[in-house]
Amino acid sequence: MSDDWKLPWGGGCLCGQIRFRISAPPLLTAACHCTWCQKRSASAYSLTITVPTGGFAVTQGEPELGKGPSPNPHFFCPVCKNWVFLRLDALGIVNVRPTMLDEHGWFRPFIEIFTSRKLPWATTSAVHSFETLPDPQAFGSLIEAFSREGARPA
Repeated sequence: MSDDWKLPWGGGCLCGQIRFRISAPPLLTAACHCTWCQKRSASAYSLTITVPTGGFAVTQGEPELGKGPSPNPHFFCPVCKNWVFLRLDALGIVNVRPTMLDEHGWFRPFIEIFTSRKLPWATTSAVHSFETLPDPQAFGSLIEAFSREGARPA
């Protein structure tokens, strides 16, 4: 049931120059322990809410495209340089940084990926862990499980 997601959600970068709106339920939430995300986020891992492309819109400002080794476009605020979202157009999804949401205290990662690269002390509350990426065929069942069991706003 999508009513329990309490949509739409608003969010934005640290300085408020970039604002966005999420209007579709998330497909999945995750923590990524890859070294690229560690460096990009200046933390032990990055956090993600995956939403359908049609359920995400920038409502204020013009995010700038970041540079990096990933072929997927990462977007940042041109003023405060916050990493706000990543577009995976071929898959029809956007990965949004959950801490950019105005109300994000409910967030918990459902999966964690690249645990083979995680820092020894880094732990999450993720229900499913993968040494690298899950097998592509596994995403359907993970999305289905998340729709039933994933954390939701209170």
